[in-house]
Amino acid sequence: MPMLDWVKRTFKQETPTSTKPQVSPRDIRVHHDSTWPLTSTMSMKKSVTTLVLAPRAVLSSPSGNARIQLRYPVSQDGEPLPLPKPAQSSEDLNAPRHYTRFVLISDTHAQTFPVPGGAEDILLHAGDLTTRGRVQEVRKTVEWLKGLPHKLKIVIAGNHDLTLHKEYYENTTKARDFGDPDESPDEVIQLLRGPEAVAARIVYLDREVHRFRVREGGKEWSVFGSPWSPEFCGWAFGYKPEEAEELVGTFPQTDILMTHGPPRNLFDRCNSKALAGCPALSARVEQLRPRLHVFGHIHEAHGAYLHRWGDNGGVLPVAQNGAQLEIHTNGRDEWMEIEEEANYAPDEDAMEVDEEPVAKAFADTRPRHETGGNKETIFA
Repeated sequence: MPMLDWVKRTFKQETPTSTKPQVSPRDIRVHHDSTWPLTSTMSMKKSVTTLVLAPRAVLSSPSGNARIQLRYPVSQDGEPLPLPKPAQSSEDLNAPRHYTRFVLISDTHAQTFPVPGGAEDILLHAGDLTTRGRVQEVRKTVEWLKGLPHKLKIVIAGNHDLTLHKEYYENTTKARDFGDPDESPDEVIQLLRGPEAVAARIVYLDREVHRFRVREGGKEWSVFGSPWSPEFCGWAFGYKPEEAEELVGTFPQTDILMTHGPPRNLFDRCNSKALAGCPALSARVEQLRPRLHVFGHIHEAHGAYLHRWGDNGGVLPVAQNGAQLEIHTNGRDEWMEIEEEANYAPDEDAMEVDEEPVAKAFADTRPRHETGGNKETIFA
């Protein structure tokens, strides 16, 4: 499936005239003071040593405990074919499972399509269920989720799901400019949390933990989901840099972390070369070391990465999608010096957004499946 660019973004660049030295994106929050107003757009260009990830269909950990399937075979009609099984599992279809499959999607924006997986698989949706949070969009998405066979469908909201951020929608003029003024947040939340959603095994998380077992006697998995991401042009669930550390500091330790936005320097590069990830989230993920971190938001930076934490801790890599960068590495992941432009525009008027209605499925909505490892973490 070719990568499509649904969203047109026009950035009004305003380089600060201050003589203060520029800083790295990780240190950006400590640079704000009365002479460096938050209404400025800070732009920093530099070359960063980046792991450029080669396109591939499957990633596997050396231990064999974790496997990522980035592409699935489909029929001539576009329907997903039966899912592959981990290499070490039994070929007997009636044999008990000794693995858990997670099917990951994000940023579907009220689009529907066939999703691989079955009654023993877990579907995780990392937000942006809709384009504007309209009741009809949420209803369409919920009906689609109801019809999927997965044992659980765990979902979070994203910045486009305006009505799911009730306080923002009811009290922010900007929210009414983006969406329709007469939508009902209570009706939208009821669609995702009402008895029909519960009966269809839909679990909606808003800064909450959910625990589940796929089968009796199997592992108990824990998942925490948060819709929040760095503020972007006044959309929903946005936080400012000075709020980031306190907000992500509340994220608890769980097997699975779901956030709408990415950490800094990991699948967060926009087509404009700006980095949209959150430095505070990167630091928090390094502390939490989840088995699986699922996020979306930056459509063009879709992908997956398998990471192994050191026994005494570890830091996140700087990794981006090689296909997005239009860099060919002959099928191998390679470290390269890549120019990055780290932008942050806390003033919503510093950017202009022209967004067309979503018409097609995005490349990053293509599902993947994972099997949990011991110390490996999958970022996707």
